[in-house]
Amino acid sequence: MFAASFRLLRNAKRVNSSIRVESTLVIAEHNNEILSPITCNVLSAAKQIGGDITVLVAGTKCDTVAKAASNANGINKVLLANNEAFKGFTSESLTPLILAMHEQNKYTHILAGATAFGKSLLPRIAAKLDVSPVSDIIGIKAPDSFVRAIYAGNAIQTIKVKDNVKVVSVRGTSFEASSLEGGNATCEPVPSGDYKTNLVEFIKQEISKSDRPELTSAKVVVSGGRGLKSGENFKLLYSLADKLNAAVGASRAAVDAGYVSNDLQVGQTGKIVAPDLYIAVGISGAIQHLAGMKDSKTIVAINKDPEAPIFQVADYGLVADLFKAVPTFTEKLK
Repeated sequence: MFAASFRLLRNAKRVNSSIRVESTLVIAEHNNEILSPITCNVLSAAKQIGGDITVLVAGTKCDTVAKAASNANGINKVLLANNEAFKGFTSESLTPLILAMHEQNKYTHILAGATAFGKSLLPRIAAKLDVSPVSDIIGIKAPDSFVRAIYAGNAIQTIKVKDNVKVVSVRGTSFEASSLEGGNATCEPVPSGDYKTNLVEFIKQEISKSDRPELTSAKVVVSGGRGLKSGENFKLLYSLADKLNAAVGASRAAVDAGYVSNDLQVGQTGKIVAPDLYIAVGISGAIQHLAGMKDSKTIVAINKDPEAPIFQVADYGLVADLFKAVPTFTEKLK
């Protein structure tokens, strides 16, 4: 009887040792001064996965960012990497650091936002780990099962990932922002090492200056399409946006036509937004554009074509000449 009991205990230990506890590394996006809002959304996704959560803050003189991250509720540890090698936050310089942290801690998940930063970094990490990246998730069913939109948002796909480590980019608009209060995570420096790379050299970065809110975090967005006919006519939207304290966006058609720069593009190949109010002016409503703004709480469309697809998703629609309607709206707001 004692021998049988011993065998049962030994087998139980083997089973327990094979169970891998979830542990997630969240790669913080920041500017060395403040966390990017999408990092808070990624933290919420990490909490849904469960297990221990570690936040990696890498940059130059980014101690205040690490402190803010350590205050986030539900975070176990913050790793701080202050090094000139991470100047510019290039994926080529960050990859050796992340791989070293993973080698040391054996994370089950590596997460970042589905931004230009995350979309550049995570595929490189996945390739180095010989796993398939899971891109732009909008939901989590289980630690190994994720939901994402496909076909420009016309279909929802649920996938189960069998890789030992899941490298996942998170669509920020699909997860509530985690609070940066109520936590008290430990903050530790990363182990010293040579993280320099000869692949790229960071020269400089120029930030677009604007008094308007940042597009992906704005509560109100006014977007223009090809119906505006020229970049000069976008001034109509700028005036309206200033009255509403709104960000200005654009469809891909407007960007391709050269009306505005591509940093204003909203859509599948641009930025994903979900403001409280989205005003689409002169935008027909191609599925690629709808994929980037259909989660907005209230959508208002202005278009002279009553058959424009944008009206199918709009909460309020106005069939009118935008060159008359927009100045009228702006005047009423004075």
